Parts: sequence; C-alpha cells; structure tokens
Amino acid sequence: MESKTARLTVLIDPVKKKAFEELCAGQDLTPSQVVRQLIRDYLDSHGVTYATQNKRGPGAKA
Repeated sequence: MESKTARLTVLIDPVKKKAFEELCAGQDLTPSQVVRQLIRDYLDSHGVTYATQNKRGPGAKA
C-alpha cells in the first residue's frame, strides 16, 4: 500500500459525485481507492514511472 502523504482536491458536479459514490459503494470500494487506481492506470498508460513509498508495518509483505 502506498503511503498517503498528499491531498488532491477535485471540484465535481454534485450529481456526478453522488453517482460516483453510489457506484463505488456498490462495488465495496471507497471513492479514494478508485481515484488512486485511476491515477495509477493513467500514469501507466502514458509510460510515466514514479517511485513509491511503501509503509512497512505489522503484517506487511516484502
């Protein structure tokens, strides 16, 4: 899991926000999880590489 160290503020139409939140809930995902995946996919599709910081803690996999 990536460490969460930065905040991204997005302005979105309230109707789209509600529909997005409902879709996420229906898939047992949080909107943040989906947005993080969208960003990873977008970076990957454009060949952008980046370093990640992994949190190491109890139960963390090597």
